[in-house]
Amino acid sequence: MLGKPHAPPAQSVPCSADYLVEPGTVSFILLAGGVGKRMGASIPKQYLELLGQPIAMYSLQTMSSMPEIGEVVIVCDPSYRELFQGYYDRLPVKPLLVFAEPGKERQDSVYNGFAASNPDSVLVAIHDSARPLVTVQDVRRCLKDGLEVGAAVLGVPVKPTIKEVDSDRNVVKTLARAALWEVQTPQVIRPALLKEGFELVREKSLEVTDDVSIIEALGRPVRVTQGSYTNIKVTTPDDMSVAERFLSENEAAIVEVNA
Repeated sequence: MLGKPHAPPAQSVPCSADYLVEPGTVSFILLAGGVGKRMGASIPKQYLELLGQPIAMYSLQTMSSMPEIGEVVIVCDPSYRELFQGYYDRLPVKPLLVFAEPGKERQDSVYNGFAASNPDSVLVAIHDSARPLVTVQDVRRCLKDGLEVGAAVLGVPVKPTIKEVDSDRNVVKTLARAALWEVQTPQVIRPALLKEGFELVREKSLEVTDDVSIIEALGRPVRVTQGSYTNIKVTTPDDMSVAERFLSENEAAIVEVNA
């Protein structure tokens, strides 16, 4: 039985000025086809229950609540479509729901999702389903930057000192921390630019580990939008515990505000 949807990460009430991207003009691609080997679970990590709800459903709820999102394209194994459909049917706000099948690598899954998206969309936003804590405010800022620059990605400044090492783990150099950012998702790209990037990927047989790398390969600018440290990717059992704590704190804050 499907439980009651959880509240998404805390959001502020938007005003009309917040909608810098026209309503219904963004295609949101939710990547949910990964295997998640590092979690060591019997099912992919994005379908593990987090406070009684599959991890992937948090992002589905958050993005479906945004007027800017005209459609949600879920890239998943066909065996999980019914699960998504069940949660989607119970959402108070429903953008168009579209399904696409995953590919061999992440970039193949993104391509499949992009191919299934509305060609008239102004922006494509690509998000990992294993990041359940992304907020509307952060997504909205990333959409704004993507509209201005052509491509943008959420990220946060790196906190620890990072060292480059050789094959023997000897230090080559210490990297300048002030210039380093850890990127997250969503990654927001103008469709024409993403199409051009995929053409280059196929032409040169490139392998890229994140979506804006496709745009970097074109030599085009990519802006990093300041995100939140709570927008973690749930990859290991330890991450599950951290995500549970963040979500519990969020729901407690919502109860306090509404009291």
